[in-house]
Amino acid sequence: MTHEEKRAWIMLVVSVVGYSVYAAVVVNRTDGGPLTATPYAGVLLWTVGGGVVASIVAEIVMGVVNPRASRVSDVRDREIGRLGDYVGQAFVAIGAVSAMLMALAEWDWFWIANVIYLCFVLSAAVGSLAKVIVYRKGVPQW
Repeated sequence: MTHEEKRAWIMLVVSVVGYSVYAAVVVNRTDGGPLTATPYAGVLLWTVGGGVVASIVAEIVMGVVNPRASRVSDVRDREIGRLGDYVGQAFVAIGAVSAMLMALAEWDWFWIANVIYLCFVLSAAVGSLAKVIVYRKGVPQW
C-alpha cells in the first residue's frame, strides 16, 4: 500500500468517524426539543478541530510505524489524487449552492451550518473513497 493510499484511508476514516461523533452528540443534546434549538456550534468546531488533529496524529504514527516507507509519488499517484479531488469537489459545490439557497430562503442557521459541514465531510469521504477504489481497481481509461 502506497503512502498516498494510506493517507486516503486516514482521511476516509477520520471524516466519517468525526461526523458520526458530531451527529450523535447533537442528537443526544436535543432533550426532546427542536433540533434547531440544540447547541451545535461548539461541538461542530471541536469535531472539526479533532479531525484535523486525528489526521495529523495518524500520519505521524504511520511514519513512525514504517519510517523507511517511500513517500515518493509517481504519475499514477498524482492521477489518482486528482481524480479523487475532482470527485470530492463536487460536494463542496453542492454544499455552497445549497447553503446559498437556504440563506436566501432565510432558513435557520442550524441547517445552513449543518449542510455546509455535511458537504465538507462528504467531499472528504467520497473523494477518499474514490482514491481507495482506484488504488485497488486501477486507473480508469477514458
